[in-house]
Amino acid sequence: MRIATWNVNSVNARLETVLRWFEEASPDVACLQEIKCVDEKFPAEAFERLGYNVAVHGQKSYNGVAMLSKTPLEDVRKGLPGEEEDEHARYLEAVISGPTPVRVASIYLPNGNPIETDKFGYKLRWMARLNAHARELLAYEEPLALVGDYNVIPEPRDAANPNNWLGDALFQPESRAAFRALKNLGLTEAFLAIDGSPEAYTFWDYQAGAWQRNNGIRIDHALLSPQAADLLRGCVIHRDVRGWDKPSDHVPVVVELDL
Repeated sequence: MRIATWNVNSVNARLETVLRWFEEASPDVACLQEIKCVDEKFPAEAFERLGYNVAVHGQKSYNGVAMLSKTPLEDVRKGLPGEEEDEHARYLEAVISGPTPVRVASIYLPNGNPIETDKFGYKLRWMARLNAHARELLAYEEPLALVGDYNVIPEPRDAANPNNWLGDALFQPESRAAFRALKNLGLTEAFLAIDGSPEAYTFWDYQAGAWQRNNGIRIDHALLSPQAADLLRGCVIHRDVRGWDKPSDHVPVVVELDL
């Protein structure tokens, strides 16, 4: 089973590019972030024609997550528990049916900038809520993949120029500590377990020739439960997609489980 995560930066604005990648890569499951549309405006039919079942948790003009699967989606959850007044569409979870079911979550973690505002506090609260929910899911002792745009640069090696990010919410000690705490629940970071190559980034800004100079950061991650980590066979960053016409500023990351 190949599980992909990709912040598409507006699914309708980049639909041609997104569908091209789906046709070429043909993931079994794909988690999309920042779709920037309400559920009714998601181009579900285009993906259904490619053989995907669709679940969407959208929001007008901002945020939004989706999950596409070649097999049925069960036990779908929209929204991260723990803060009822939070209306941001940032979390979608479902069980992927099959001989060995896998629980998958599509995550669009808050950016948190500027750090002197409540946006940073919201980011840290959201990460604490994710930690609490992950504890509950891990208690099921089943294959689990928490994938998405975490908006966290875990280590200096995950940025081409780490000094440029010292004042950014993505690289604050509190953000990085919260990410470590999540992993320390017993989750395995798929890319580090399989590859871990330096200069392996998943995001390049549109400004100042960042893509051309490989001035990137690695902020799109796949965290696996022990039961999923035992099945891990591959993790690939589809770097070349950033060079396509009308690209997202993120690229897909694909995890392969031996199912």
